[in-house]
Amino acid sequence: MTLNFSLGEQPSSDLLADAEQYYESTVSDLLRTINALKAGEFEASKAMPQTVRDLRLALDLVHSERGRVEKLRKQVAGAVGTGTLDLHAARDEIGRRLACLRDASAG
Repeated sequence: MTLNFSLGEQPSSDLLADAEQYYESTVSDLLRTINALKAGEFEASKAMPQTVRDLRLALDLVHSERGRVEKLRKQVAGAVGTGTLDLHAARDEIGRRLACLRDASAG
């Protein structure tokens, strides 16, 4: 998926919504299986390993998509790193570079 932010394209959150829906569905399957086991329906235990694998996949998918959406939001907002500017450090760096230039021109 490629977005052209200069044309005003916004990231689609449909993938995230789909991933969250899949996650919720898988959690429901897991809860049904657990309840069946508690009720003595041990035949349901056969589905448990696949349901747990599906749950892990769904969780990974949700986290991955959330990360992508957050990364795109930061790109759109122009935020890089922490989003803060340390003016004191910038001033110190400028002073250091000016001192280097003065030393270089004097010698």
